[in-house]
Amino acid sequence: MEEETQDTEGPFFPPVFTKIPFDLSALQYVVAAADYGSFRRAAEALGQYPATVSRGVQRIEDVVGVSFFERCSSGIRLTDAGVQFVAAVRPAIDQIMRATQTAGAAGRGEYGRLSIGVLTSLAGGFLRELIEQYTLSHPKVAIEVRDGGRAEHIAALRSRQLDIAFFTGNGAIADCETAELWREQVHVAFSADHHLAERESIEWSWLRDQKFLVTKCAPGLEVHDYIVRRLADYSTYPAFEIMPCNQETLMNMVAIGRGITVVSAGWSFVSVPRLVLRPLVADEDTVPFSAVWAPGRDNPSLRRFLSLASKLASKDPGERLRRLI
Repeated sequence: MEEETQDTEGPFFPPVFTKIPFDLSALQYVVAAADYGSFRRAAEALGQYPATVSRGVQRIEDVVGVSFFERCSSGIRLTDAGVQFVAAVRPAIDQIMRATQTAGAAGRGEYGRLSIGVLTSLAGGFLRELIEQYTLSHPKVAIEVRDGGRAEHIAALRSRQLDIAFFTGNGAIADCETAELWREQVHVAFSADHHLAERESIEWSWLRDQKFLVTKCAPGLEVHDYIVRRLADYSTYPAFEIMPCNQETLMNMVAIGRGITVVSAGWSFVSVPRLVLRPLVADEDTVPFSAVWAPGRDNPSLRRFLSLASKLASKDPGERLRRLI
């Protein structure tokens, strides 16, 4: 009977050395000594004692088993073995230094990536100013802005596919940190030909017989629910047309007179021909906007972004801002 043999073939991994047999700083001593032709001048350049540099070089020579320098009263000179060693080691030292600098910069938030989920327009307002200021002060951080709905963004935050998102409201969200940053007045969008477009501000009671346009995609459902909360009662339910388009297309449909809608103040910075925005006057129509992020998210770029958001929000007098970090 043939004995079964287990297939031992698998992925090949290079051997891992448990310990480098000398201090890596000694490599710098060898290269510096080669460059300056003197242990003393190399030590001065590195901020070390000459004896420290000399002993470090000697230790590597003992480990490798060859002399890298010919020592004489006039100084030092590389041996053939030393020339080859320095030529091989110099690129490694440069790479280690670059890696150290890059890692340090990433840890300080100077390099990195930041993904931001949004529901509102970035044409103007607090969020536009925040992202613009952060981009100017951190030009080497790659910023990715994603449109999407609330549920989609929350799922992405929890799975660490998104660093931070901005939503209307200030309520707690499970498994997330939340901080209110700013508030915006809700506006009604009309065609320039609409009879209410001449008004400076709007009351909900004037909108009972109007048709509201909302999108199927985000933030259409939130807009729909907001209008129902503010306008519906036992005798009145607002008329809606749900449109299979994005928010920008919907605003153009409003501009040509297909209906009206409600938007945040950020849309007042968007230029759409024959589109007019008028604010709602009730206190309840000042809507809070909050930053939401996953706790324990170890992204230095996010920490810098939250710090800037806190600083920018605190410029508004009288606004109470929860501590972000």
